Amino acid sequence: MVGGYFGKFLRVNLTDKKIDLIEFTENTLRQYLGGTGLGARVLYDHTGSPTDPLGPENLLIVMSSPFAATPIPTSGRIDVVAKSPLTGIWGEAECGGYWGSGFKQTGYDGIILKGKCNSPSYVLITDEKVEIKDARHLWGLDTYELDERLKKEISPKMRALVIGPAGEKMARIAGLFTDGMHGRAVGRAGLGAVMGSKNIKALVVLEGSKRPTLVNREKLLESIKKITPDLVQKTEKRKKYGTLASIPFCEETGDLPIKNWAGDRFKEGALKISGERMTETILVNTYHCNNCPMSCGRVVKIDQGEYAPVYGSGPEYETGGSFGSMCLVDDLEAVAKAHELANRYGLDGISAGNAIAFAMEALEKGLITKKDLDGIELTWGNGRAMVEMLHKIGQREGFGWILGEGVKRAARQIGKGAEEFAVEVKGLEPPMHDPRALASVGLAYATHPRGACHTAMSQALEVKMALPDMGYPNPLPPFQVEGKGVLVATMQDYIALFNSLGICRFMLFGGLTINHLAEWLQNVTGWDITVEELKKTGERLTNLKRMYNVRCGISRKDDTLPPRLLSHRRKEGGAVNYLPRLGEMLNEYYEYRGWSEEGYPTRKKLKELGLTDEIKDLPYPT
Repeated sequence: MVGGYFGKFLRVNLTDKKIDLIEFTENTLRQYLGGTGLGARVLYDHTGSPTDPLGPENLLIVMSSPFAATPIPTSGRIDVVAKSPLTGIWGEAECGGYWGSGFKQTGYDGIILKGKCNSPSYVLITDEKVEIKDARHLWGLDTYELDERLKKEISPKMRALVIGPAGEKMARIAGLFTDGMHGRAVGRAGLGAVMGSKNIKALVVLEGSKRPTLVNREKLLESIKKITPDLVQKTEKRKKYGTLASIPFCEETGDLPIKNWAGDRFKEGALKISGERMTETILVNTYHCNNCPMSCGRVVKIDQGEYAPVYGSGPEYETGGSFGSMCLVDDLEAVAKAHELANRYGLDGISAGNAIAFAMEALEKGLITKKDLDGIELTWGNGRAMVEMLHKIGQREGFGWILGEGVKRAARQIGKGAEEFAVEVKGLEPPMHDPRALASVGLAYATHPRGACHTAMSQALEVKMALPDMGYPNPLPPFQVEGKGVLVATMQDYIALFNSLGICRFMLFGGLTINHLAEWLQNVTGWDITVEELKKTGERLTNLKRMYNVRCGISRKDDTLPPRLLSHRRKEGGAVNYLPRLGEMLNEYYEYRGWSEEGYPTRKKLKELGLTDEIKDLPYPT
């Protein structure tokens, strides 16, 4: 087997409890790598438009990568793929932590779950065997409690990828979590509900003794040694203050969403919930993912006051925005409590915060009442009410059941014009970056295969980052339209490589280049892979995911933004009066990608990428 892979992928049929192994050819591995890339190949081949996301026929695919269990910085991230119950289309999410490296060291490269257990269960994976175990006594535990229980029952060295009560009850905004109180979230697209639909509470690994072969270990270590000082030095602020440090800057530039995307300024509030304020007050420690020199994880502690107790993972930028500025909550302790509850219940903090902010506006407009909200006074800035509603969402009680379905479904149920301020793209709530401040963000939200998603990192190239190796020696002006279609497509393909190789995109801030990726992949696998081949691989992955969505009925009509982001101007702050010129950017994006005006990959493009079998799924010849 080629270096970096064991060549063993677990396939678990939960219905009949059959466990076997599947293999992929070396050519398939080279074309799709691992992570979301190989996951896309599997999902495309075995599910489609008729597949019920919460039915036993949906697959839950957890993929490692050729970089896992190697010395490569931030290696060991995992990617989870399924048809999304939130959006009904392509679903992917990834996270760091330690589960990925632990899983790889048991001698497997991925696991594919199909079917449904007839009672609550968990999967135990060790060097010697794979078992489906009874989890009825674990059902109902939150993610922190479950991690502690499994350590006592199995081993303090075990690693578990788990769902909380929200996933058990199939909330469509539920995620998967790992590392217990150092919560790392596979948060987006509702994939925790898929795991819950299969009656699986956890995937547990006992860290094994196996290591993948590295073809040129010494050259790999030499390359890592050269870049590590830059990674440390250039990400020093992230290590000191965490990602929450960005809150005041993003508020100043107009990038931070405020009051369910309708507000203009949150200047004092942003300072009150900033990374610096957290460091001065409730921070007690930091933590990092496997092989990470950045240590952006925060450990916070609150042992008195109305939000006590809180102990464990602290707010990051996304939850600082979703539970802070989006809800006009400027109480850091309330935001920290909300972050912890989202982790414990197993909820995507981005979607949960969006849902609560949406409900606050619905109450303000009189579309729902305090009685509808089970007596909770869910008004702007009310941190206590926000926390109470999170309990309802996590437990799927009362109005919390509706919000746990996501903003799009909640708006439909409320009616009365609620869809006008339901901010989502293809059913997925946006992360905490406003496309009225950074032109590329709107295009990225409109075109990403999973819906509103900023992980292409194009916004960083509109602020201060340069990527000469990708053709960007200088940042682009944030409101510039020309060139943003090319930028977004380029970065979507680039980050698809990160998600397939299992490394953190934050390394871009530390000076990582695509040349490093090619060099490391050469030294790990022995392939004579080039930068140009890697770029083509990223393009192949994006097009395959697009074709999955095309089969599900997605086209240009769906590549859009909600009315609030497309038509409502911000009146104060750093992004006054700008609105995304989406049509122009889409035209450039489609042309650069070689897609039709309707947003379909053309026959020519699919043939060029080796996706000839997918041509049959085009709705008509292009």
